[in-house]
Amino acid sequence: MRETPQTLLKVFVDQRRWRYVDFERHFRRSAAELLDGGARNLTVSESQFRRWTAGRIQTLPGPDACRVLEYMFGTDAATLFGPPPSDLPAPTFNLEDEIDMTARDAQNEAGTAAAASISDIALDQLRDDVSTLAREYVTTPTYVVFQKAKEMRESAEVNRERTQVPAQQQELLIIAGQACALLATAAFDLGSLDGARRLSRSAALYGEVARFDPLRAFAGGTLAYIAYFSGRPAEAARLARTAQAFNGLGDVAQRRLAAIEARAFGHLGNVSSAQMALNASTTDGIGRRDDLHDEVGGEFGFSLERLAMSNASTCLLIGDGGQAEQIAAQALDLARSRPSATRSARVVGGAGADLAAARLLRDDLDGAAQALEAMWAVPNEQRATGLLTRAALVRRGLANDRYAQVALAAELGERIEDFTRQSAPHQLGAGPLTIEG
Repeated sequence: MRETPQTLLKVFVDQRRWRYVDFERHFRRSAAELLDGGARNLTVSESQFRRWTAGRIQTLPGPDACRVLEYMFGTDAATLFGPPPSDLPAPTFNLEDEIDMTARDAQNEAGTAAAASISDIALDQLRDDVSTLAREYVTTPTYVVFQKAKEMRESAEVNRERTQVPAQQQELLIIAGQACALLATAAFDLGSLDGARRLSRSAALYGEVARFDPLRAFAGGTLAYIAYFSGRPAEAARLARTAQAFNGLGDVAQRRLAAIEARAFGHLGNVSSAQMALNASTTDGIGRRDDLHDEVGGEFGFSLERLAMSNASTCLLIGDGGQAEQIAAQALDLARSRPSATRSARVVGGAGADLAAARLLRDDLDGAAQALEAMWAVPNEQRATGLLTRAALVRRGLANDRYAQVALAAELGERIEDFTRQSAPHQLGAGPLTIEG
């Protein structure tokens, strides 16, 4: 087990799982934000870091260093360098966490051995980490995805500063861009459209600098659906069409962008253009693949059930309830046929919500209630922005005058309100969205 921390500073460092390189990076950035002039270059050596956290100092560090530490931790310097309070909870030993942290520390510190380049093993691990996160996105709480993707992007940038090998720098730009794209998707799912927009543009910029068009296309598609969820469908259609023109895209990428374009035209009320894009999204490809949507896949891919769910929403937007019901039922069947380890609760729930909305269009309240059973089962942390807007559409359908005196409609409406209140975006205080998705 680890030794008892001798200073409160050591407790804070351990809680954040910072190594020296992490502490020094945050210290340097904090100094740049807080201090002016020459003090902006204030740094901490590894030996200083060890003395500070172990409490092996006779006097407090200089005034500038104390100010930076207080800024970082929100606690005065004297308290930071003093012993931790006796009422702090005792640290618990978790063998799995200990092994994981030790493995990461060993991996990162071994990678620092190279001066002008990084180890191919370290690069492979970063690439694998981002790919794994993309593939596990559908079964991982969104806030966990956000935190992991944030760490991966920062790690890619740290390693990019270490290497002077052009091929490694380009690969790290791609990895950082992929992590940024996952951050954008997670931010969107958590209801932060402004944050998602900024992160998507950053991902697109990474792709542009790395000359990696599949990433630019993915980010462009994400920007498109953020635009129509923000009430700018004409901009969304333009962004989706622009993204389709990038070179080197596979069939999956084109299918995703066509579905997004169809939704944008649906929001515009342009039925003919929406139907044309719908048809394009379901056209058989010619076997093209790319290194992001196909080779990495996961959240960067676009499964058949996600395609069907998106197209069902488009059919609802253009008032084609019959086609919407057929496609939503297909999406639900496809999603449920997945093994539980790879099944997306959000797609199951979203398809169920669209199926309920379509059935309400033909006044089948009992059928809508049955379809909503798929939505109720979605865990709180998986209730993302797209699902909540679909639920809101059903809620509006239930508020129709013809259901004013129907007990089942009132019950379903109340359940949808509770479902929304317990979602991650609502708990985080995200503002309401006004466009159904």
